[in-house]
Amino acid sequence: MAIDGLIVLDSTGRPIVQSGFRGSPPAYPIFHIDALNNALANAKRPEDVDPVLPVPHLNDPGSACCHVKRGELRFLCPISGNLDPLYAFAFLQTFIDILREYFGTVSADTLRENFDVVYQLLEETLDSGGHPSTTSTNTLRDIVLPPTLLQKMLNVAGVSGLANPGTNTHPFASPIPWRKVGVRYNNNEIYFDVSETLEAIVNKNGTPAASNVWGKIESNCKLSGTPDLLLILSNSASLADASFHPCVRLHRWARDKALSFVPPDGRFKLMEYRYAPISTTAQHQLSVPFAMRNTVNVEEFGGSFDVTFTSRLTTRAMENVFVELYLGEGASSASCMASQNASWSFDLKTMTVRWEMKNVPPSSSFNLHGSFTSTAKLPRPARAFRVRFEILQHSFSAVKIDQLKLTGEVYKPYKGMRGKSAGDVEWRW
Repeated sequence: MAIDGLIVLDSTGRPIVQSGFRGSPPAYPIFHIDALNNALANAKRPEDVDPVLPVPHLNDPGSACCHVKRGELRFLCPISGNLDPLYAFAFLQTFIDILREYFGTVSADTLRENFDVVYQLLEETLDSGGHPSTTSTNTLRDIVLPPTLLQKMLNVAGVSGLANPGTNTHPFASPIPWRKVGVRYNNNEIYFDVSETLEAIVNKNGTPAASNVWGKIESNCKLSGTPDLLLILSNSASLADASFHPCVRLHRWARDKALSFVPPDGRFKLMEYRYAPISTTAQHQLSVPFAMRNTVNVEEFGGSFDVTFTSRLTTRAMENVFVELYLGEGASSASCMASQNASWSFDLKTMTVRWEMKNVPPSSSFNLHGSFTSTAKLPRPARAFRVRFEILQHSFSAVKIDQLKLTGEVYKPYKGMRGKSAGDVEWRW
């Protein structure tokens, strides 16, 4: 049981990158590409397509196609046998993260311009048996050189060996897989970014029916040598269901709720978690940072709505607030008026009204009222609004650095932490 291969499709559904499917018939990857393209063509909305699609074959028990969408690209991972699809999705996400580390942005043009690097990464990250191999970017950078303008020019000239004369000839020389040997910086500093997302369902009376906060801590490490860090966080007792980078010593977290680790060089994801405050119970969910008053009237061949959005924050502004309402099958047009320079739009393809507020000051209110028409005699709009938002310099868990200790080196590092919150809330009416 292993991953059969990897395929990357462009926005038109055509493959632009494909790994070698050893031991499979030539038409094997085409079956999976056609299965996904047919499912997308037959679905009303692309998000309605299941992430795991069965792919039958003649005289064969069949396989499955695991796929994710990132930007304009779709990444496919065919699997067969009794392999857990989560195994394939974990590899897909890891490979996408590697591409971002190498190219910054992952697009069809980027992959086409760096075919040689992409195929080298495929060979190193997925072995011939279909098992993930080297997935640490620090190790991969010693094996597969990141693309540079100088290297591209030398490759064209046929003298690529001169592109990086100082490259380490022993990529696995470090005893720590995720950290290079001999790393040196003039300024030793490490930064932590705390990103949290609130997912909630709110009843029409404004009471949260369910709410969860999912968070992650990402780091950018620029420390010389081989530092051994001990990071103590405030409110760490409220962090549950945590998963960690391989560098973290699990026994120390289980015992003291402290993070002890030798960090990789550069950017990496230190941990992911769920915020579970002790005071929260099934009857007392986390509150959302806004309130809504809404009225939706459905009539023959149309309807009307009036929505008021109010921020509950007193010190911080909410940014990039989007409120969406699906108007139901047959919705053909909408006419709205938004207050305070907010904007609105109607997407005929998805039959959704979208209300956008770039900046919502603390304790402020915004209003949208309008009407819509439909070809259906009795329209059936969605019974809930979808609200998305961002809050800069904020975290729901109030996680901060209490202490950062360094051993193994003689310098004192500069440390910094910043927070960012987002939300995806279903508000019923």
